[in-house]
Amino acid sequence: MQADQTDRTDPTHRTERECTLELEAHPYRIQQIRRIVSAQLRYWRLDPLIEPASSATSELLANVHRHAKPDKKCGVRLTLADDRLTVAVSDHDPRLPQLRPVEPMATTGRGLTMVEAMSDSWGTDLLPEDAGKVVWFVLRTPLAVPTLVPLKTSVPFERALPEPEPLPEAVAVAAAA
Repeated sequence: MQADQTDRTDPTHRTERECTLELEAHPYRIQQIRRIVSAQLRYWRLDPLIEPASSATSELLANVHRHAKPDKKCGVRLTLADDRLTVAVSDHDPRLPQLRPVEPMATTGRGLTMVEAMSDSWGTDLLPEDAGKVVWFVLRTPLAVPTLVPLKTSVPFERALPEPEPLPEAVAVAAAA
């Protein structure tokens, strides 16, 4: 397995981050890649995207394991740009996957349906010269939570509150009893 991570700055001065992995899609590797995707998203501080991204990536890698021919070699690329995370899985099989109706009692065949449900969009692209395909999905990144900054006042808080009104004498006597 080979991994690569880069940070590139585009002309608009926004940073695009990318992490790529090359592997053979075997069941033990799929779980390993799931952990790597989770760790990368934690590093990028995208914790809310860990579960959908790692689950959808696992589904796409399982499809490579089940269906890709002539080999199980594939690549996983995570790209963080602006307000979206794109995860792309490429393999050498030019046959495009098809979203099928889900059979309620079937034990397989739900992978792309799950990817569709977990992502904001997904799709496929053929690679040039019958070199294979790329199946990708996009997740919108969560909006940053604004940091609350206390307002500065010229008067300390205690002095900013009005002095309490004295209790009427009849109430004060009853309260003391």
